[in-house]
Amino acid sequence: MAGALETLCGQTYGAEEFRKLGNYTCCAIITLILVCVPITLVWIFTDKILMLFSQDPAISHAARDYCIHLIPALFGYAVLQSLIRYFQTQSMIFPMVFTSIASLCMHVPICWFLVFKSGLGHVGAALAIGISYWINVIALSLYIKYSSACQKTKIVFSRNALLSIAEFFQYAIPSGLMFCFEWWSFELLTLLAGLLPNPQLETSVLCVCLNITTLHYFIPYAVGASASTRVSNELGAGNPKSAQSAVRAAVIIGIAEAFTVSTFFICFRNIVGYAYSNDETVVNHVASMVPLLCMSVSADSIMGTISGVARGGGFQQIGAYVNLGAYYLVGVPLALFLGFHQQLKAKGLWMGIISGSCLQVIILAVVTALTDWQKEATKARQRIVERSIKTHNGLV
Repeated sequence: MAGALETLCGQTYGAEEFRKLGNYTCCAIITLILVCVPITLVWIFTDKILMLFSQDPAISHAARDYCIHLIPALFGYAVLQSLIRYFQTQSMIFPMVFTSIASLCMHVPICWFLVFKSGLGHVGAALAIGISYWINVIALSLYIKYSSACQKTKIVFSRNALLSIAEFFQYAIPSGLMFCFEWWSFELLTLLAGLLPNPQLETSVLCVCLNITTLHYFIPYAVGASASTRVSNELGAGNPKSAQSAVRAAVIIGIAEAFTVSTFFICFRNIVGYAYSNDETVVNHVASMVPLLCMSVSADSIMGTISGVARGGGFQQIGAYVNLGAYYLVGVPLALFLGFHQQLKAKGLWMGIISGSCLQVIILAVVTALTDWQKEATKARQRIVERSIKTHNGLV
């Protein structure tokens, strides 16, 4: 949902409406903290929900313990994502880099101590994540408070922030759905793997593959974030040609990244599984999945870039519809067919979901290619003017 700020803050900053950027960020923080409350209730009953879908009781109880201890991280993450968009849309990268490095340096010993020395195991890992998120939030908040670079866009709780909630939801809901429709389909594979014969092995293999794609996704997501910033800033400033040039550059980088990462996985396919497991059976199964992983990361590389363009341009609603159709009308049904009916097990499940990813890439690539950037720049400027009028009338 924080992706809404990439549209609102990005275009506002491009139009040099600096005070509104702080209002939108404050609005997002308040809104996302409230959204965390129902998510917390779901996490508390994780074991019952998983067992309702015939998952292994031992795995379900372990997942519940992990989720409950991850709740502090959930609220920290809500604030952190809002602050990240605040800095990102202003192209203020170094504060995020420095605080992230500092948090990581502290996270490693904290996680090691809580997992191994305190004997908390996976519960300690959840607590360590929460501590690291809040360290990052505090560091960024202090930077905003004391840095002269943030004076024009300072985050202040005000009536204007609350008045922006409806507008925030206009972009936040499709932005959240756009991301969740894609991500939930991959999580669904893990649940489906729990219904296969030998669920421990099949679930382990899919979890390793899912972790690899998650780790990789941060690279194209970063490219997409850059594209989102440039596109939104240029549209807000009324420069459609510059926005179009940013899209082209981002897509070229995404394609090059896909080729590089795929080559790496092919070369190290027999050892990549050891990063997650020392079980020879799991490692060998992961090696057999590497060709599919390469297809998956290639689709992610291009998709991460195009998704950033969609967020910057305010096309989240189109992205949500595309993801819903690609994954739940094509990807998931095909995964069920290949995994269970054709008895391809974990490999069949992953093949099905990759088909959804490829379809998603094709459709959104066509939508992006056919976009009239001059028209989008005009619409962005009109939205900003309308917001100014509404804000002025609200204050009057």
